[in-house]
Amino acid sequence: MKDVLNLAEEKMNKTINNLKNEFAAIRAGRANPSVLNKVLVNYYGTPTPVNQMAAVSVSEARVLVIQPWDKSLIKEIEKAIQASDIGINPSNDGSVIRLTFPQLTEDRRKEIVKDLKKYGEEAKVAVRSFRRDANDKLKVMKKNSEITEDDLKHAEDKTQKLTDKFTKSIDEIVSEKEKEILSI
Repeated sequence: MKDVLNLAEEKMNKTINNLKNEFAAIRAGRANPSVLNKVLVNYYGTPTPVNQMAAVSVSEARVLVIQPWDKSLIKEIEKAIQASDIGINPSNDGSVIRLTFPQLTEDRRKEIVKDLKKYGEEAKVAVRSFRRDANDKLKVMKKNSEITEDDLKHAEDKTQKLTDKFTKSIDEIVSEKEKEILSI
């Protein structure tokens, strides 16, 4: 019984972490090195993340500076950034690459907030699906006489409390990111 609850909690935690990672990659008009997390550069035939081949820093509120350890990789890094979906054109001065994040328009902010809410809802659906799976497994255990009716009710209550806790956490994460986007 505890295995079922622990597995459900583990999966719910992964959902929260995935949501946080997804939100970290959302461009909010402010320079944030995490937007480069999904950008892979062809490094001698191997797709390699930018942060493993260059120092990435924020020089100003809206400017990200990428300083490759191997200067010959500047063109490759620039090409990978242009091919990615971050939507910013890099500028390079021969030794560093600069990404200047444009100021967000009000319409774009509202669009981003709508996307945030969609991601949040998808995360809640995933959490509820883990609750359903856990409850189904518990009912099978009850049917096979592995647990009693009281154990089943107690475990279902625990599963519901877990679900409520993670759903609330998702709402807080979405709300926090929404405030960040709208306050820029």
